[in-house]
Amino acid sequence: MSTHFLLSAKARTLSLATVMRMSDEEAETFFRSVRWEDGKAVCPHCGCPTIYECRRPSGALRFRCKACREDFSITSGTLFAFHKMPLRAYLATTAIFINEVKGKSSLALSRDLDCQYKTAFVLAHKLREAMATELKGMHIGGVGETVEIDGMYVGGYIKPANHKENRRDRRLAKNQNGKRKVVVAARERGGRTLVSVFKAEVDSLGFSIQRVNPASKLVADEASSWNALYTRFDMDRIDHSKVYSLDGVYSNGAESFFSRMRRG
Repeated sequence: MSTHFLLSAKARTLSLATVMRMSDEEAETFFRSVRWEDGKAVCPHCGCPTIYECRRPSGALRFRCKACREDFSITSGTLFAFHKMPLRAYLATTAIFINEVKGKSSLALSRDLDCQYKTAFVLAHKLREAMATELKGMHIGGVGETVEIDGMYVGGYIKPANHKENRRDRRLAKNQNGKRKVVVAARERGGRTLVSVFKAEVDSLGFSIQRVNPASKLVADEASSWNALYTRFDMDRIDHSKVYSLDGVYSNGAESFFSRMRRG
């Protein structure tokens, strides 16, 4: 039986142990290879590839563009611009944050990095912003691909009253506080997952049509919210009140994503 990708060596592209063994020069080289192709710096101001190094007296690496004569650093124009911590600390933050399957709290991150809570909080949000930016405009699915789509309602919980006669049926709209939202996930089998938040599942139809390739096979549960997608996709449905999986029709991938969200 083949080994799962997450158990293979290829999945360990950036480990905390590797980062902590890096020197400052190795951290700079790693950042350059991630940001620029072949590690060759390109001016973020004018796009000129003719660049030469001009380190500061403190040893900080700086580049100067031959065309516009502007100076810039490895992190200029990125979320880590104007950084005050060593580059190794940012690499360590990235390794810690992305390797935590169930999420990483800012308080625990501050202890790992030996920094203030506010610093760890801002770093974590910068990484979340970078991850969200990468998903903008991304499409999933295609010919021969299967995409599972499902929704999970979260938030808006109201604690029941102590006495039974004072309790209300929270399933009714008039007894809700309006804070309840649905997280809709479209997950390509063996591929990536797109997520967005809506007021109700039916509001996500435009999102599904725009971001999922129309040549994909779509799998959804029995909820009537997905009925309108029959006009755009070749669809399979699974009735969870009767069975969770039948003849290869299931949405367990999307359910697994929601499970990790709840645990996180």
